[in-house]
Amino acid sequence: MSPRKGRTAAAGAATGAAERVVQLPAPQPYPPRRDIAFPFHVDNRGRTADTDYDGHVRDMIEQLLFTSPGERVMRPDFGCGLLDLVFAPNSPELASALHLSVQAALQRWLGDVIEVDALDVVSEENVVRVHLAYTVRRTGTRRTDVFEGSGGAA
Repeated sequence: MSPRKGRTAAAGAATGAAERVVQLPAPQPYPPRRDIAFPFHVDNRGRTADTDYDGHVRDMIEQLLFTSPGERVMRPDFGCGLLDLVFAPNSPELASALHLSVQAALQRWLGDVIEVDALDVVSEENVVRVHLAYTVRRTGTRRTDVFEGSGGAA
């Protein structure tokens, strides 16, 4: 049997044991992080190129927009299918379908990462441009980027 069995906190306080308060440093909101740049390349130091979090988010958006559903083996439903409609006849219906497709994909796959402020999808001949204004939720940074893809891109 342990000699401390049955001893309570009140008994410890009654014997004059002092409480010890330890102050910890304030936690940082988010530690700085570096991610591998997309597309993968080597930087001028001969190392794998990296990017900050906001750049990484932009890279994720680009991958989502220009990946066709079924292209990734382990995630066959990932992607937007934006480039599948590049050579479709330009019409208000196509513009509406592109806008809806991009909006749905961004919400589904990156809804916890970004908040879409404005979205405009423009299809001209064999080029699709996505004008996207968004806020990165983690850092609160507001960005406006243009993503461009052509029918010849793979």
